[in-house]
Amino acid sequence: MLKHLEAVRYLTPLREGGSLPAIVETDEPSCYVVKFRGAGQGPKALIAELVSGELARAVGLPVPEIAFIEVPEGFGRYEPNPEIQDLLRWSEGLNLGLCYLPGSVTYDPVAVPDVDPFLASAIVWFDAYVTNVDRTPRNTNMLIWQGDLYLIDHGSTLYFHHNWEGYEARIRTPFPAIRNHVLLPVASEIEAAGAMLSHRLSEVVIHPIVDLIPATWLEGEKRFAGPDEHRQAYIDYLLGRLEEPRAFVEEIKKARNQG
Repeated sequence: MLKHLEAVRYLTPLREGGSLPAIVETDEPSCYVVKFRGAGQGPKALIAELVSGELARAVGLPVPEIAFIEVPEGFGRYEPNPEIQDLLRWSEGLNLGLCYLPGSVTYDPVAVPDVDPFLASAIVWFDAYVTNVDRTPRNTNMLIWQGDLYLIDHGSTLYFHHNWEGYEARIRTPFPAIRNHVLLPVASEIEAAGAMLSHRLSEVVIHPIVDLIPATWLEGEKRFAGPDEHRQAYIDYLLGRLEEPRAFVEEIKKARNQG
């Protein structure tokens, strides 16, 4: 179960990311980097953040704690920036936050070149599985905090859900964008890492994570009769990508050989 917290103070906007995140103080008290459903990418970015982030945690990858963050009515009325006022007004209700890691720095492959090959392989395999286009040398979406590596910002994963028409045919497709992954050169243990992750990604793990998606984030998709059917489509997609042969794994090997 994820924590349900309430936003009590908007602290600092973070200009990176399409969901216009910000550091927000909650009633815990604690601070979270909140992704807002009122931003341009809408709730689909939050669904991707929630599902991929919790799946990563379930297989043992390092992800900051994720929590639901309730933005109360009138939360942004005292913000001097009208753009932020609008964003917070459009985001009233349930949003998503990652625990803020104070003092963390962005992972830089030049400054911090030594990543364990097994961990690098697990991250590459997982990112190909959830179709993460956004962990490149230009934008690594990884932090170093207290000497450890953390994965952040999974809002660009699962991009199939931006167009549900014919999604079944895209379940087993490869993922050519993996050739741009920042950790690909270090990912020398894909077979071993993949065996571990695929063993851990069972329906028993995937189903309750997808069930966490709030019904309000699933509204407006006319293809589905209701939120249960909508969630089941995510489950079918995630389970389908685990079926052998896995084209995305062959794509990783191909990219490494060409690199």
